[in-house]
Amino acid sequence: MYWAEFLTIAIAHLLAVASPGPDFAVVLRQCVFAGTRAGLWTSFGVGTAILLHVAYCLLGVAFLLSQSAALFNTMKLVAAAYLFYLGAQSIRNSLRFEGSADKTSETPILQPRRAFVLGFLTNGLNPKATLFFLALFTVVIDTSTPTLIQFFYGLYLAAATFIWFALLSLVLGIEKIRLFILRMGVWLERAMGTILLLLALQIAFNV
Repeated sequence: MYWAEFLTIAIAHLLAVASPGPDFAVVLRQCVFAGTRAGLWTSFGVGTAILLHVAYCLLGVAFLLSQSAALFNTMKLVAAAYLFYLGAQSIRNSLRFEGSADKTSETPILQPRRAFVLGFLTNGLNPKATLFFLALFTVVIDTSTPTLIQFFYGLYLAAATFIWFALLSLVLGIEKIRLFILRMGVWLERAMGTILLLLALQIAFNV
């Protein structure tokens, strides 16, 4: 009975999650600079944050955000500030490592909790994700759809998000691929930092 609705949700989510954005940039950076394990934990954080979006949609908080310009703008600024901080940190790290010995064979140890929190905050604070889930739960999903079914939709979205980024982490974490990318050294760090800064500005002024 709900297969058509589910298929619409699945396709919309696939297109959204495959589009380059803050989640992609952060997972990519984690995999390249800290290895597959860090990428997987970051991916788990991103996937878990999907449940946060689903929860406030089911509770009606998403509608409140859409109706309150001040509240939504505050969320935008917090998200932009967080991404700006990550971008600035990447650029600062590139300046610190410039001229140092070759470190392409080294993999920094990153605590799973830190990687998880990074992924969770990156997705959870993203106002574009808020708008996406608001559209799903107000336009795509019928109001007559039982809450339990909507909850299972949410579980699928969280699992699918994790699987997507986990597969990305496994590919990018392959030693040959990771070392190939790392040969760009500080320039890759600067590029990722610049991308995060641009995403922060886009969220602050264009969402």
